[in-house]
Amino acid sequence: MIILVTGGARSGKSTFAESLYEYKKDVVYIATSKIWDKEMEERVKLHQRSRPSCWRTYEANYLLVDALGEERNYLLDCITVLTSNIMFDMTKEEEYIDYQLQSQVEDKIYEELYSLIKAVENKKYNLVLVTNEVGYSLVPENHIGRVFRDIQGRINQRIAALSHEVYLVCCGIPVKIK
Repeated sequence: MIILVTGGARSGKSTFAESLYEYKKDVVYIATSKIWDKEMEERVKLHQRSRPSCWRTYEANYLLVDALGEERNYLLDCITVLTSNIMFDMTKEEEYIDYQLQSQVEDKIYEELYSLIKAVENKKYNLVLVTNEVGYSLVPENHIGRVFRDIQGRINQRIAALSHEVYLVCCGIPVKIK
């Protein structure tokens, strides 16, 4: 079963996603965050405390399929951070990201996620993916922000199409949309 959980910042996405495995012990938490500063360090610690200690943690943005082991349940949190990490790895200090490079970035992100999804399906495992719905807010004022929003929006669409179920979380309330 592939489940995508989306919503805005602080909507309760991660809490809902983790609740889907509430009584499971054979869970691997695929963490995509990198600790860049004190704030991100605190956020990571908060996420770590929110999940059971018996869950295995796998930290990566690339070769996500390497997270697969004997456990049957996987939770990737989150696609949005994965997108920004891969996007910035590939674009470095670019001030303008042309459509060809945008397409290459999007394809790399999709390739990582698609490989994981297909490997999970082949093993008949379960995967919950968390992502942010980034298109509900203001149009970013700068080019890089707009490129990120566009890539993330298209990635969300592509992953939703591969998912068996999709939930939108708003104000802590999950609504099944697929």
